[in-house]
Amino acid sequence: MVKPFEKLKLHGFNNLTKSLSFSIYDICYAQTEQHRQEYISYIDEQYNADRLTDILTEVVHIIGANILNIARQDYDPQGASVTILVCEEPMEDKATGLTPDAIVAHLDKSHICVHTYPEHHPHDGICTFRADIEVSTCGVISPLKALNFLIHSFESDIVTIDYRVRGFTRDVSGVKHYIDHPIHSIQNFMDDATKNAYQMIDVNVYQENLFHTKMMLKDFELDNYIFGAGVESVATDEQQNIAKKVKREMREIFYGRNLPDLG
Repeated sequence: MVKPFEKLKLHGFNNLTKSLSFSIYDICYAQTEQHRQEYISYIDEQYNADRLTDILTEVVHIIGANILNIARQDYDPQGASVTILVCEEPMEDKATGLTPDAIVAHLDKSHICVHTYPEHHPHDGICTFRADIEVSTCGVISPLKALNFLIHSFESDIVTIDYRVRGFTRDVSGVKHYIDHPIHSIQNFMDDATKNAYQMIDVNVYQENLFHTKMMLKDFELDNYIFGAGVESVATDEQQNIAKKVKREMREIFYGRNLPDLG
């Protein structure tokens, strides 16, 4: 773990914006059309707007922020979105004199949002659920504190993570600081259980304070990927075929490209 910076003595508010963005994928195989529709229904129930609100509310508590407003929506035929506007300090209108318009304008980069995208392959039985999450903060609160919680709050087979620090803040001497904490990789902020469970690749642009990590679950138990039926209900040769399809889907998402069919 990298050593922490000395605490900066700032001139005014910390103007740095820290954004942590996830795409989290859950992949499975549904043998029949009925199973595929049941998978979509299961995901819609498991990750509806109420459940997503609970997850994001816990993120707010973990990073030490305060909720100003929650907007959420379930969609037809599937999917859900939740956005939470947050602030660094508790909001007391009488004490601050701020109007709602001023609050929104000042905190336009402090928010947490999630959008879900369940879908299935039209022919191969592959079903994929994607949750896009963004935790964006200004001030001293850090979205990186919620990193492990978010990974483990979803059935995460593939995870792609982007972290960026934008803008600058000034110290009391007027010197600009473009980042207020040490970081070599997003992996610096993962617990050992997470790092041991996933294969990971980093693409980092240090001079721009841009960090990118891709993760793919190492362990593969086919029984965890067949929706609506146990692995014992599938013939051995079909098990091999299903495993091949699921692993290919995972690799294509992980590498971000369609792979050739090698037969």
